[in-house]
Parts: sequence; structure tokens; C-alpha cells
Amino acid sequence: MTVRNGQGQQGAGRRRPGGSAVPLSEAYDTALLDLDGVVYAGGEAVAHAVEALGVARAGGMHLAYVTNNALRTPDAVAAHLTELGVPAEAGDVITSAQAVARLIADDVPAGSRVLVIGGEGLRVALRERGLVPVDSAEDGPVAVVQGYGGPEMPWGRFAEASYAVARGLPWYASNTDLTIPGARGIGPGNGAAVEVVRIATGGRVEPKVAGKPLPPMHRETVLRTGARRPLVVGDRLDTDIEGAFNGGVDSLLVFTGVTDAAQLLRAVPEHRPTYVSADLRGLLAGQPEVVAEADGSFVCGGWRASVSAPSGGELVLEGSVDAAAGAGDPMDAVRALCGAAWTAADAAGGGVPDAGKVLARLGL
Repeated sequence: MTVRNGQGQQGAGRRRPGGSAVPLSEAYDTALLDLDGVVYAGGEAVAHAVEALGVARAGGMHLAYVTNNALRTPDAVAAHLTELGVPAEAGDVITSAQAVARLIADDVPAGSRVLVIGGEGLRVALRERGLVPVDSAEDGPVAVVQGYGGPEMPWGRFAEASYAVARGLPWYASNTDLTIPGARGIGPGNGAAVEVVRIATGGRVEPKVAGKPLPPMHRETVLRTGARRPLVVGDRLDTDIEGAFNGGVDSLLVFTGVTDAAQLLRAVPEHRPTYVSADLRGLLAGQPEVVAEADGSFVCGGWRASVSAPSGGELVLEGSVDAAAGAGDPMDAVRALCGAAWTAADAAGGGVPDAGKVLARLGL
């Protein structure tokens, strides 16, 4: 999975979002879609997701669902997607449970017992790799694995993990996302549960982690999708976008999950997406190029963004700089602002211009 169509500019030197003259669903053959915060939140479909994915699929784009959430099995995830109106099969779903199960299977003998702190998704993935899930540190496990177990996970499960890790058993985690979006807001994710065990064991041991943005998840995705021109689609900078960066592929950030515009403008190079969109309708359109002007400003659509002073200051946004382009799409403004903010941050060695006024103006 190394093919890039040349429209993105992914890499450590990225200083502005990329542009595409054609819809992204035509520029890329496969969308590697995160689920929580992108397709659904709290079990309900995100606005515009069902319709947008339907159009992309009808146009020939392969849709694969790549999630750090290890709670449910691929069959259960596919059934849920289909129920929401997004037809999917188990083979379309790649989970961090599958990635961590392969990682464990590479390290321990076939048939080994593994202490599971998580849900059915982890158990099924371990069995798929010829491993035996167990529930207690007294059941003879040779390793312990943690994955998101849902909001009702009993506190005693973390104690079992702590006992096993303290005895020196190898420790694995499906992912370390600290938060997970839901219908009522942002809740603690598997990373928060991992921190519980880390604290209980004195912080002396680190788990081997499989999920995004780390290589085991990328490897699992490559093996299961066969994508040749993939586009990673996600809502998190530190998992989805960094995972795309680490894998050398282009990415689309959507604002339907945990990341907001202020966080995007502060993004370090490995967290900078190729494309930016309000939601999954961004798959169905091209994106205007962000143009760097000689005066140091950046223009996208009908918007011009700059920094008030060469040494920092605040971001400045002007609308209607091009009467033909207009200035109606706030996402074009965000793209222009990214160009100005990222370039200024790189020049200052990490300092970020203040964006409060311009984002308030855009209602972001």
C-alpha cells in the first residue's frame, strides 16, 4: 500500500492541505474509513454518512472500515453498518483486535492461553489466530491483552490485568486511544483503561500496542484490503491521520468526531491531513488547491489567510478575494488557515498563531 496519485503532498514537509481536481471517490480506489466519529457515534449514523457512502460505493469506490475499537466482532460491526443503511460484510471490517491478535500469535506458541480484558471482538480475533482466551490470571495465561470493553467493563477486570502484568507476563493493547466519541459526548477509551493498569503496576512496563497509528494495524489493513490507491478517512489526528502518515498514504480529516478546527491548526507535521472536510460528503467532491502567494498569504476558494506578523501574532482571514470563487464554504477558509498556521508554526519551530478570532467568525 504505497501508491499515491500525486494529488496529495503527505510528508514531514506538509505546509498546506492538498487539492484534487476530481472527487476523492474517483481519485482513490479504496476508502479506509474509521468508524467511531466518522460513520457513526453512539451507535447512530453520523449526519450525511449513509448517503455519502452510498454514492461513493455506487461510483466504484471500495469501502473498508478500519477501527481501533476492539469491542465488537467484524460480523457484528458489518451487521450494524448494514442496519444503518451502509451495506457491509465482515471482510470489509478491519479491527485493532485482529491486529493485536496477529501480533500476539507472532510472539507465543499456537494454542497458548491469553488473558483477555475486553469484549467479544478480542476473543474471536484470538481464536482466529489459534489462541485460547481466558478470564483470570490464575488460568495459566502466557500473555495479557487489553481492548475496549464498553462502558460497563467491571473494575475487577483491570485488577486481573494488573496481577498478570505484575507477574511479568507480556502485555498487549489493541490501542491506546484515551477517548471514544458516543451519543452523549466523549467518553474514556481503551487508552484510559491501559493507564489504570500502568498505574497499578507502578509504571514500569509498557504494553505492545497494535492499533492506529502503529505499524501492526497498517500491516493488518494492507493484508485484508489489498488497496492500491487508498485514502484514510478519520476524525482523529493522533490515530487516523498519523497512521496514514506512517503508512505513506493520503488522508481526509472530517470534523464529525473528536478533532475541531483549533486542534487542526495546531497540528504537528505528522498530524496534518491531505484533505479536510466537514463530513463524509467530502468524498464526493474535489478540493480546491491551497495557493501560497508571494506575500506569504494562502488562498483557497474565496478566502485568503495570513499571519499578522512574521514572528507570530494572530491569524487573519479575508473573504471574497476572488469574486468568481466566492467565499461561501467555511472549509475553504479552514484550508487556507491551515496553510498560514502550519507554515508559521514550522518557521517558528512549533509556535502557533492565535486563531481564536477567525474561528469564532466562522462559527468553528
